[in-house]
Formats: sequence, C-alpha cells, structure tokens
Amino acid sequence: MRRILRALLVLAVGTVGLNPPPATAATPVVATQTPPMGWNSWNKFGCNINESLIEGIADSMVAAGLDRLGYKYVNIDDCWMAGTRDSAGRLQADPTRFPSGIKAVADYVHGKGLKLGIYESAGIATCQGLPGSLDHETTDAASFATWGVDYLKYDNCNNQGRPGAQRYKTMGDALKATGRPIVYSLCNWGQDQPWIFGPATGGSLWRTTGDISDSWASMTSILDQQAGLEPFSHPGAWNDPDMLEVGNGGMTDTEYRAHFSLWALLNAPLILGNDLRSMSAATKAVITNTDVIAVDQDWGGSQGRRMRDLGGGLQVWAKPMSDGSVAAVLLNRSGSTATITTSAAELGLGGSSSYALKDLWSGATSTSTGSVAASVPSHGVVMYRVTRAGTPQAARPAGTYQVSDLTWLTSSNGWGPVERDASNGEQAAGDGHTLTIGSTTYAKGIGAHADSAVHLWLGGSCSRFSADVGIDSEAGSGHGSVRFAVYGDGRLLGYSDVKSYGAATRLVVPTGGARTLELRVTDARDGVDYDHADWGGAQITCGTPGTARNLSWTTATNGWGPAEHDQSNGEQAAGDGGVLTVGGASYPKGVGAHAAGDITVNASGCTRFTAAVGVDAETGGRGSVTFSVVGDGVTLASTGTLTSGAATTIDVDVTGRSTLHLVTGDGGDGNTYDHADWAGATLTC
Repeated sequence: MRRILRALLVLAVGTVGLNPPPATAATPVVATQTPPMGWNSWNKFGCNINESLIEGIADSMVAAGLDRLGYKYVNIDDCWMAGTRDSAGRLQADPTRFPSGIKAVADYVHGKGLKLGIYESAGIATCQGLPGSLDHETTDAASFATWGVDYLKYDNCNNQGRPGAQRYKTMGDALKATGRPIVYSLCNWGQDQPWIFGPATGGSLWRTTGDISDSWASMTSILDQQAGLEPFSHPGAWNDPDMLEVGNGGMTDTEYRAHFSLWALLNAPLILGNDLRSMSAATKAVITNTDVIAVDQDWGGSQGRRMRDLGGGLQVWAKPMSDGSVAAVLLNRSGSTATITTSAAELGLGGSSSYALKDLWSGATSTSTGSVAASVPSHGVVMYRVTRAGTPQAARPAGTYQVSDLTWLTSSNGWGPVERDASNGEQAAGDGHTLTIGSTTYAKGIGAHADSAVHLWLGGSCSRFSADVGIDSEAGSGHGSVRFAVYGDGRLLGYSDVKSYGAATRLVVPTGGARTLELRVTDARDGVDYDHADWGGAQITCGTPGTARNLSWTTATNGWGPAEHDQSNGEQAAGDGGVLTVGGASYPKGVGAHAAGDITVNASGCTRFTAAVGVDAETGGRGSVTFSVVGDGVTLASTGTLTSGAATTIDVDVTGRSTLHLVTGDGGDGNTYDHADWAGATLTC
C-alpha cells in the first residue's frame, strides 16, 4: 500500500521499550481544549449507586455553583449495568439501580445543563465482573450515543492479554463512528505507555498510574510518577493521574489543599469524587478556589513539572501560564513545618529586577527581587502566581555563544553541581572528565545528572539552540537513561527521545523571541543511577531581539492531505498526524507537510525564520525531501536532499520580506513517504 499503515504501528507499541516509535495522532473523539472537570461515583460510593444518587449529585453540583466554575460531567462508574446483555446483545442498565434506564438519567442531567459520563472496560468483563465491551465495541458505542452519553471512562480489567493500543483504538473508532461527541478517557493504569499510543486511539486523556486511594501516601506516590511525562501533555491530550479524593475523609484539609494544588499544576482532569450533597465548608473552599482552577484550565505551553527536589521531603513544582506568569507550588512532604526557598530564575522567570507574588490560597500579595519562599506546613503547600514586575535585563548581543562560557541565571543538578566543559563525574565540583558521548568527545558543553536544569537569559534575541545530547561514557555500557528538553519562557520547545548509553542525538531547537531558556534533563522513569547526561557542544545563536510568531499561512498546497498545524502530515485526513519528530528530536510546534508542497506565510515586519527540517519519523525510515525558503521571489535558503533520520536547520534573515514560501520537493525517488517537517518553525518579529 502507498501509505503507512498506522494501525500496525499503534499495535506494536505494547511490545517496545524505552524508545517506542512516535505515536500517530488521530482526531480525538472530542478535542478537549482544557482538562475535563466534573464528578465520578467510584471513589466515594463504589458499587453503591443508583439513579437517585446520580440525579442528586447533579442537583447538588448546580446548587453549589460548581457548574459555573467548569465542573460539567456527572460520571457513573462501574456497577451501573445488568449482569447480562439483552437478547440483541446490547448492554442494559441494572433494573434495580437504574430502573428508568441510562437515557432517562442522561436526560435529567442534561436538563441541569450538565453532561453524563458512563463506564465500561476494554475486556470481557468490567472490574466488578459485569459485561465488558471487548469485541462489542460497535454495539456498545451505539448504545452510549443513543442514550446521550457525553463521556466514556474505559477501564482495563479482564483484557485477555490483548494489546492495549488495539483494544482502545477499536473503541475510539466505534465512538467516532456514532457521530456523537463523547470524551474518551483511557483507564489502562499507565500500562503500555498510553501517553505514547493514546492519541492514536482518539482518546483525550489517559491514566498514567494505577488507582488512587484516599491517603497521603497514595497521592504523593502518584505525583512522583508524573515526573518525566510532561512532554506528552497538550491541549486535547491530557495525562490523567486519576480522580480527586478531596473531601472523602482519608486526608486532612491541609493535605487536600496540596492534592488539589498539585493536580491543577499538572493540568490534570479535575474529577471530584466526594459526596457533593453533604460536603463540609472546608471541602467546598478547596474545590471552588477559582485561582487554582484557573491554573489547571490555562495552557501556557507545558504541563507543570517538578523543578527541584531539595531533599528532606521539600520540593518545588511549577507551571508556565499563558500570560507569562508562573504558578509555583512549594511542597512539604516532611513531618514538620519547614521553610522552602526557590527563586524566580529557577521557576523560569529570571531576568527582571522585581516580581509580584500572589498566594493562591490566602490571597495575600507581595513583591520580591527574586526570592520565592514560604513557611509550609507539614504535608502542605504554599501556591504562588509569580509575575515579572520590574525592568528586564538587556538582550544578549548578536553572536554565537558556547553555553558553558555564559553566566547562568541559576542551575540545579541531581548529583553534585552542573559542570562546565566536563562530564558530571562524582559529587565534588570539577571531578568530571572530557565530555564523551559514544565515541565522540567535546571540548565544550555541559555535564549534568538527572534531574538537572540550567537557566539562561536570552532577552528575546536568540534564534536557535543546538547540542549533541546523550549519556556520557563514564556511566559505563548499559547504564543510564534520560530525556533532554529545552524550554523557552517555560514553554516546551523541543525534546529528545530517551537517551541511553551510545550515540548522541543532535538537538536543534528554534528559540526565537524567548527571554529565558531552560535546559532540562529528566530521568527516564527508571531510577536516576548513572544518569550522567551531556550537552555536547551546546551553543546559542543570537541576533536581533524580537518576539516569536508561530506560523499561520494564507495558502498551502501539499502532496498528501492538508498541511498540518503543530503535527506531522499523517495520512489523507486533516488532523491525523503525530508529534513532529525529526532526527530523534520532537517538537510541539511547527508544520507537517508532504512533498511536493508550497506554504505561503506572511512575514511582514519579521526579521528571522528558523526551523529544524527533515523527514518525519512516522515514515519508518523511508522518504527523501528537499526544503527551500523563498522570500518575495528570492531563494533565501535551501537544503540538499534529506532522508529519514537526517535533519538540518534553516535559520535565515527575512528582514524586509513580506511573503515567504516554504517549499518542499521530492528528493528524486518519487514522493511516496515524503513527510516533510518544518519542526519548531518560528518567525521572530
């Protein structure tokens, strides 16, 4: 067949290790641009449910004003159905618990201005032994649509050992075929890396762990497992650390504030699990905090993440906001009150003479010249919104700089200090060796150890960052695995695949308009031992200050399907691509094209165009493409023929040009598989 058989790629994901092939996206059943908010029956009631309870919860949700804050879904979990299907093979409601049927309950909930969710399992039976949907997907999806269901939580019990990606995609396809918009929530407990295969199923969210329970230990264990998953969250695709336990009685009010704050910081779905008919004033105060809800519902370019572990149970977590501020959580996991101190620079906001702080729980405001600190109760948090309020530093002058030669805003490292022009070594400063990745040595660069971060001030004048990244040879063969990521003003710009011992990946990231740059190394979720991570030859190229403009186009021709915003070309349909991935690096922003193509971009008032270009990894090693940038009829940049696995950078002055044409051509062997990425494509204006 001419095109890539994406289903085969998806089915293979369950058998791969740390570096699965990039997931192919599919248009979600419902594209949830913000994380869903609502309620689910399981955490409080288990199987003790009936239609009176569900309707009473809907009444209480409206009476408490929760619907006006964004809580819209009333979700029925397991135990709603009868023990057998009807004579036509259709699911039917338990006649005792739901004598009026699910459609009647949906109608009641809809009458309140809310939406109804339902539960099933991608197995032959649900977790409570009731009929499952495996091999009944088309019939069951049709039933859900007929009943007026708006949300499906799809569990993983009794799955017969069949590949998860296959089972979940089958239901996703069935839901889409109904024509009804149904939010599709994958609940496979984090097995088989759903953050990789989830988009291809049509899902909008996927569980990243096993079930939560109403305890501090359970909540913090799940929190720890979110570290490193942040590259895989974006609007319409949410990591789900499971439902909220706030108000169920197993934790203190202080712990519940921490729970709610951290889930908001993670852009997690906010699915309540308490009895809304009889909640305390303290519980209501937690779940109705509009400042904290706003953090959850805002997309600032990356999911919240652990910025630093200070030891002794003290941690700093942060999330960029779309207005340029940062939400920060100072978390105290220890057994006594402690002062936690970080800095605006460590949060990604360096380079200003002063900052404004708002405590999102007390409402108190304050100012700082850079320190962000608070006395935090045991098992509690202080949550700030931090905003630049002073005079910014000057932009970095034009030129190409070795990052190791620059003054850094701040740095942190998992083992000893970050080293300049040497590997991490051991705990002491200066005890590293020549930077060596595979058989290649580097005179310049950074030696780090997961988890690590280096923060730089750019001032909006730099167009690209580049480095060879990998595990240093001092770790020894078979040791260490990390992921490298580059953030500009807190927003994820590009990241590597998981790097283990061996050859380097060339990471080239457009940085146009970014004031601050963060070079981060995270553990690959298998333990930090031997995670000696090198940024070999790390460089910044700078020119004229400006602000970034992500690409939009006036016209586009494309060799296969439409040109795609912020995803690869995919197949013929619009919106069916995956994460832009070239040369072992992935990019959240850019253009997915296919030779032969021509994309027309307005460049008026802009000074520079930058992109990492190459054949997308979704081709499976096939295809060859040429790239050219033509400004007002003049060729400004052109590559030779690039094949899959090879990538290069276009970084060109466009001053005075009003129109750019981004042209992709076949490399001379026919245009089959010529999936051409303009990854991270940025205009600096």
